[in-house]
Amino acid sequence: MERVLVSIHCTTYNHEKYIADAIESFLMQKTIFKFEILIHDDASTDRTADIIRDYEKLYPELIKPIYQTENQHSKGRSISRIILKRTQGKYIALCEGDDYWTDPYKLQKQLDYMEKHPECSLCVHGGYIVNASEKKMISKHRISKRNKLFTVEEVIIGGGALFLTNSMFYPTKYEEIRPAFFEIAPVGDYPTAINLSLLGTVYYIDESMSAYRTGVSNSWTARNASIKKKTEHYYEIAAMLDEINQYTNGKYKSTIDHRKYQNQVFLLLEQRKFKEAKSAKNKEYYLSLGYKQRFVIFLNQYCPTILQLMIFAKRRWSKWEIR
Repeated sequence: MERVLVSIHCTTYNHEKYIADAIESFLMQKTIFKFEILIHDDASTDRTADIIRDYEKLYPELIKPIYQTENQHSKGRSISRIILKRTQGKYIALCEGDDYWTDPYKLQKQLDYMEKHPECSLCVHGGYIVNASEKKMISKHRISKRNKLFTVEEVIIGGGALFLTNSMFYPTKYEEIRPAFFEIAPVGDYPTAINLSLLGTVYYIDESMSAYRTGVSNSWTARNASIKKKTEHYYEIAAMLDEINQYTNGKYKSTIDHRKYQNQVFLLLEQRKFKEAKSAKNKEYYLSLGYKQRFVIFLNQYCPTILQLMIFAKRRWSKWEIR
């Protein structure tokens, strides 16, 4: 019997509008190896589970769902650990239920690289940022203009938004290595990226092969939109980074401290405390932001109406539907 080489891990909750796109993007993958699709539905209250069941009936050998009757995330249970118990593949490819892949050769390209480079612990790629309803491109997520190896320091500094979760591809054996900092992490992708960077090399393929939806009502970003939630998240990330500092015996202390200060500046900007964010104490970290970021901050401080009009115009006249 042919061995499963890649296990797709798809987590979903109340994604009835989007889950079919995700599943179809898995099914369109053209590979010379066998893969499986593991979908964890965390007790959705809409039709998400029904849609998954329809696909399960059509592709019973390929789609292997896990249906929860009680929400596991709210109980503090690790969804990735639940899915891991059912995983057969040598590698794991991540994609949440409200995102989707756009390149039919995505899995093959990532597997080819990983098989040729056993020292690689994480392979990622570029993608598109699209609006939730129409799948029109808002921007590209391109973190390098060429294929590139990322260092541990770059992964830490990059934060949780450096890599698209739907681009992450890594050996299953590393999913079993989960240091203590995972237990206090408020998110899963950032500590996963850091942990994998500590275990081997991180390789970025400069191709757009997936789409991340923005504006999804029950997404992590939407749930944490309030200043109170963002403040709580800031302190939780800081605690996680402190735990990583201990775990690595202070090897990356200066990098971790730099990231914590950057996060502090971001929080002050969210709180509209612009003077404090630009104060002498935080000047180094404020200036470390890119020119585009500082320009947006300037508009937000002095011309917020113009900024909102620019954002609206960009979304309104986005031309390209990303399939």
